[in-house]
Amino acid sequence: MSDAKIDVTITKDFWIGKYEVTQKEYEEIMGANPAKFKQAGNMAPVETVSWLDAMEFCRKLTEREQQNGTLPEGWIYHLPTEAQWDYASRAGSKTAYSFGDDRSRLGEFAWFEDNGGGMTHSVGRKKPNEWGLHDVHGNVWEWCRDWFGDLSGGKDPEGAASGTFRVTRGGCWKNNAAFCRSVSRNWTPPAERNNILGFRVALVPSGTVAGSSDQ
Repeated sequence: MSDAKIDVTITKDFWIGKYEVTQKEYEEIMGANPAKFKQAGNMAPVETVSWLDAMEFCRKLTEREQQNGTLPEGWIYHLPTEAQWDYASRAGSKTAYSFGDDRSRLGEFAWFEDNGGGMTHSVGRKKPNEWGLHDVHGNVWEWCRDWFGDLSGGKDPEGAASGTFRVTRGGCWKNNAAFCRSVSRNWTPPAERNNILGFRVALVPSGTVAGSSDQ
């Protein structure tokens, strides 16, 4: 993780969304669509959502699937830790981007400054990384569970114990190629909403989540 090459070991099982959460999915769970780019269509990633909104989405999705009997016991939906997000987005790569170091190929995988046209785009239209995840570069910055702080290595890190900002990763439709690199990190107040902020969900064992709901 990061230009400093922090070594992290992931030991706890998790699943992560193939796509960023879409406007359609968000409205189905939350009852409203806050996105500014509704013209992009309901399969575009939801944006203008805060960290708190994303956490509430995960809570409600967990509750619904538990009630429907479609969620295995002991598992919950949550935002990924920064380490989980980094691990999944890189898909085993150690290069500038999940697909390699060639910046000229970024347009094959991402909506960003050069091709974004000033807005988001439907998820899944660009090539996935090696593990089948789409839009890990560009489209919207994605909220992570962690407070923003100095990166810590080791097993299954969960970031700083407290802080002012939450971590966002991946770059967005308005960023240049440098901001869409695998190492790029951003920090954002957890209550902030704007049209560059979205998220994807992780499915994690409930016993691995401790204290992450603190605002």
